[in-house]
Amino acid sequence: MTQDASGNTGGDAGTDTPTGMVDWDLAVRIGSRIVGDGPSVTPAEAAAVVAELRAGAHRSTGLVADFTGLRALDDRAPVLVVDRPGWVQANAQGFAKIIEPLAAKLNTKADGKGGEAAASTGGMTKAVGSRVTGAEVGLLLGFLGSKVLGQFDPFYDPAGRLLLVAPNIVHVQRELDVDPHDFRLWVCLHEETHRVQFTAVPWMREHLFSLMGELTETMEPQAVLGDLMQRATQVARGAREGGGGLLEMLGTPEQRELLDRVTGVMSLLEGHADVVMDGVGPEVIGTVAQIRKKFTQRRAGASSLDRLVRRLLGLEAKMAQYRDGAVFVRTVVDKVGMADFNAVWAEPANLPSKEEIHQPLTWVSRVHG
Repeated sequence: MTQDASGNTGGDAGTDTPTGMVDWDLAVRIGSRIVGDGPSVTPAEAAAVVAELRAGAHRSTGLVADFTGLRALDDRAPVLVVDRPGWVQANAQGFAKIIEPLAAKLNTKADGKGGEAAASTGGMTKAVGSRVTGAEVGLLLGFLGSKVLGQFDPFYDPAGRLLLVAPNIVHVQRELDVDPHDFRLWVCLHEETHRVQFTAVPWMREHLFSLMGELTETMEPQAVLGDLMQRATQVARGAREGGGGLLEMLGTPEQRELLDRVTGVMSLLEGHADVVMDGVGPEVIGTVAQIRKKFTQRRAGASSLDRLVRRLLGLEAKMAQYRDGAVFVRTVVDKVGMADFNAVWAEPANLPSKEEIHQPLTWVSRVHG
């Protein structure tokens, strides 16, 4: 891992991105240019932050296990401290893996045509790919890369990887004016919970990837990779009127059913991590109440432009996943205790549906009778 002149970290996430239907290298270049370097820190400060985040993630493993009862069978998912371009690079890799089945589907259709039809399809693919890359994927990665504090990437082989975005953590800690050491451990607790969820529940990674694969199979490549700017304009209007994000624009009934299943899983994972970070916090983080209060106020105080972009990308729905999932976890734990709550991790059939996230006692009745 290296540190650049601004003190950011780089190199952990790797440099190779799959290419094909989408020009991922172009997307990474644009996203990295847009995202910027982040706050100014000295090399010594950067090294100290990186070391503390690594130590915080390592410490959090035991804290999460003691609080939840979840213990990883192995430790194959590395913890990586990255800078903003490193996060952009890593997520281009993740997006590429998700989109691979869609690319294969499009290529199969193209191969099944002959002569002029094949040439025409190939030309269409390149034209569509050029729109998907650059201004769209690059802008998306550039916007998100300055916001994300940490992320578990479940699609990285063999068992996923945890990314902690050092400059963003420093930026938010300074903006909130909270204790830097407490804040870093607080973030590590949330993100390490995700790593434990996927490493202690061996089937979770493949289950989520399977759901994404099923969703991909329902999509027609031309429809998905059509005029995204037109869709974006429609969603932007919907955002001002209370509408949803891009995924909702793409949803057929079959896709919406799959999206609801994905939403149930993601709400559980995000809410569970929020409950853990606040549940463990008081014992090891003296200022956790102050951090949570200021962090919540910061979310609510986003600019109108920021809220519009978040709605456009479906990020407002993600904020709802934190809230709804946390309510689900707290309600179930209060009702049956942590040990019986952990039945949720026993098999895919025990995962809550989107409806059960909003009706926790329905899940208790279904799973525990």
